[in-house]
Amino acid sequence: MASLHVRDIDPKLIAKLKVRAAENGRSAAAEHREILKRALEDVRDLSFEELAARVRASTANRKQTPAEVLVREGREEN
Repeated sequence: MASLHVRDIDPKLIAKLKVRAAENGRSAAAEHREILKRALEDVRDLSFEELAARVRASTANRKQTPAEVLVREGREEN
């Protein structure tokens, strides 16, 4: 099982987490896991095509260097 360490959390938020955990009969760590699970249960894994489309959309307005130019530059460096 993986671990997650979260830094720089407001002490008031930690106190609220501990109160909520106690109300639900769980440890703070178990409550944290439950909160993350519920927050992410509706998130679905993207297919490669969907992920690629998002990357293309996010870089659409950026200057692109064609692969052949990069290869040529790499060969010239050697």
